[in-house]
Amino acid sequence: MTGDPGRLTLTRRQEQLLETSLAIRGAPPDRIDYLHTVQCQSGIPYKNPGDEVREWDRKQGRASLRIEAGSAIDPKTGEFVKVGLPYGEKPRLVLIHLATEAVRTSQPVVDVEGSMTAFARSLGLETNGQQLKALKEQLARLASATVRMGVVEEGRAVQINTQIVAAFDLWFPKQADQRVLWPSTVRLSEEYFQSLGRHAVPLDHRAIASLASSSMALDVYVWLAQRLHRVATGKPQFVPWAAAYEQFGQGFARLRDFRKYFLQTLHHVTSAYPSARISADAQGLTLEHSPPPVPPRYVAPMLT
Repeated sequence: MTGDPGRLTLTRRQEQLLETSLAIRGAPPDRIDYLHTVQCQSGIPYKNPGDEVREWDRKQGRASLRIEAGSAIDPKTGEFVKVGLPYGEKPRLVLIHLATEAVRTSQPVVDVEGSMTAFARSLGLETNGQQLKALKEQLARLASATVRMGVVEEGRAVQINTQIVAAFDLWFPKQADQRVLWPSTVRLSEEYFQSLGRHAVPLDHRAIASLASSSMALDVYVWLAQRLHRVATGKPQFVPWAAAYEQFGQGFARLRDFRKYFLQTLHHVTSAYPSARISADAQGLTLEHSPPPVPPRYVAPMLT
C-alpha cells in the first residue's frame, strides 16, 4: 500500500498478470504453443527428487505417466553417465517448446541451440546465464529419459513406451566446472511425434510466459486448457479436493496447506485464462464448459 489509503499499489508480478489478462481478453493469440494431452494431465516432479530416484509415476483420471531416468554418453570419455529425472518448471517449458517446434515445422528434428534461446527470450528469461543453463540441463534430462504414457478409454488401454527424444547431439560448455551434457539438436521419437500429431493441445503463448516461473501454475493451466472445453454444456464436473491433491499436491504434507496454495495459484492461472469457468468451495472444484484458450480457427493444422 502507498501513503494514500484509497490507492492500492500492485507488485510487479501482479502488474504483469493484469497486463497479460487484459491482452488475452482483448485479442486472440498471435503465437500458439502446444503440449501433448497426456502431459497436460500428468505432471513431472516439482522439485529434484534426488539423483538416486530413477522412476517417477503420476496418474490422473484415465491418463498415466511414468518417467524413467536415463544415461547419456560423455563425449570426452566415451563412458555413459547417469542423468537425473527432469524436475521443476524448466522441463515443462522445454516440453512445450519441443512440441511447438514439431507442430510448427511438421518435422521431428528440433535445432534447440537457436530455437531454445529465442523461446527463452520470448518468456522473458535471461539467455546468457543461469536460466538458459537450467533449460539446457533439463533438456538433457528429458532427452535421456524413457517415458511411458498410457490412457484408458472405453475399457481399452492404449500405451506408448518411448523416449520423447530418440537421438541427440551432445556438447560441453566451455567452463570445465560446468559438467552438463547439453543437447544442441534433438530428434523426437517417431512414436511420440506421431502421437503428438493426434493429441497436441493448443496453448496461448502469452499465458505460458506469464506463468513460466511456477510449475504448479503451468500444470493447472495446461490441465484446464485440455479439459474445460470438453466439459458438456450444462453438465458441470466436480473434482473433490482429494483428487486435486493427488494430482497437484506433491510436496504438501497436508491437504489444507495444498488447498490454500492451490487457490492462490488458480487465481494466477485464471488471470492468464480469463474465459475459464472454474469455481471452488470447501468440498472441491467445479468445472464448467469453457472456450479453449486458443479458438479453433486460430489453431495450426496438425502434423501429418
